[in-house]
Formats: sequence, C-alpha cells, structure tokens
Amino acid sequence: MVNIPIIITLSRMLIIIPFVLIAPDNPYVGGVIFSIAALTDYFDGHIARKRKQVTKLGMFLDPVADKLLVISALIIFVDMELIPAWIAIVIIAREFIITGLRVVALSKDIVIPAEMGGKIKVTAQIASIIVLFADRAFVNIDFYPTGIVLLWIAMVLGILSGIQYFVIFWKKYD
Repeated sequence: MVNIPIIITLSRMLIIIPFVLIAPDNPYVGGVIFSIAALTDYFDGHIARKRKQVTKLGMFLDPVADKLLVISALIIFVDMELIPAWIAIVIIAREFIITGLRVVALSKDIVIPAEMGGKIKVTAQIASIIVLFADRAFVNIDFYPTGIVLLWIAMVLGILSGIQYFVIFWKKYD
C-alpha cells in the first residue's frame, strides 16, 4: 500500500537524479540537494511511526533509498578524487550484501528491521558526506580531515552493523 511515508521515500530516490547531475560540477549545490534528500529519511520514518503506517514495503524501500543516495555520493567523491575508491567499495559492498540478506529474509517471511547500529551507520555516512561537500564551501576552513574520519567511522560501523544483521537473521531463521 502506498502512503505518504512511502511517497517521501520514493522522492528521496528520485532526487538522486538531479543530485548526480549537479554535484560533480557544483559540490555546494550538490551538498544542499544531498542534505534535503537526507532530511526526507527522518521525515518518512517519523510520519510512518506517528501515523502507524509502518509497512513491510516501507521497511524495505527506506534503507534501499538510503543506500542509493549514499552510494551515489561515494561514487561522485571517487570521481572527484576526494576519497579512495577502496573505501567506497567496502561501504558499497556492505550495502549490497545487507540488502541481499534482507531480500532473502523477506522471502522467508523474516523481517529484519533497522537496528540502532545501522541507524548510527547511516547517520555517520550522511554526516561524512555533508562535511565533505561543505569542505571550504562557507569559509576557508578545511573540513576534509573531519569528513574522512567520519567516513572511516561510517565504514567500521557499517561492517559491525552488517555482522549484527547476519546474527539477527540466523537467530530468526533457526
């Protein structure tokens, strides 16, 4: 069933198109677009819980939208030579593996809701991306080291939360 939270989630997916077209040539505007898209992640979940419109479709689409947005930004950063490709590959591989796990789980009627570790990981990813886009955008302050540290934190949290998702799956699968 399509509801307002799902429409908001789908809008986050659609905003990726102008984001990837604009961000490489205008990182400041790209950062603004990314920030707006990231805010929709808060609103869709908040509205879904408040209106009791949490659905299996929403529980699946929300993290997929997050992953697509983050992956898009990472690819842009690799293209702009702002981050090493291997960090992007580790983060992207984790996202595909966990998405695959969730699909398998859903096929077995196992719902793996977003865990706190995954939510903290997404927050660290979003923060690192915003900081990297903000690097020298407002004043002549070098935010790059902070953005890279946040990206490393996001990568480590991603690996740890990925392990947590596998543990949850195996416990529910038994």
